[in-house]
Amino acid sequence: MIVNKQLKISGKVQGVYYRASAADEAQRLGLKGEVWNNLDGSVGLIAEGKEEAVLALVSWCSKGPARAEVKDVTVTNGEVKGYKNFSVKRF
Repeated sequence: MIVNKQLKISGKVQGVYYRASAADEAQRLGLKGEVWNNLDGSVGLIAEGKEEAVLALVSWCSKGPARAEVKDVTVTNGEVKGYKNFSVKRF
């Protein structure tokens, strides 16, 4: 079953290679979606794919890369949009 999960990751998650690391992990898991920095210092992420793979990424997001200090991960269910790949958005 294909699912869409929307995440907001809070803590020390900007300037620590979080977005690129999350994109690498998502691609390794065969997921589609996107990741971006929010103005409030958090990171936003949308992941689509097989439920078990999405849940594995959610688990990874609670730790993040070595220099990250994740305080909280909020997960909500979204509508499957049919992303073609997994990308890092820059504003």
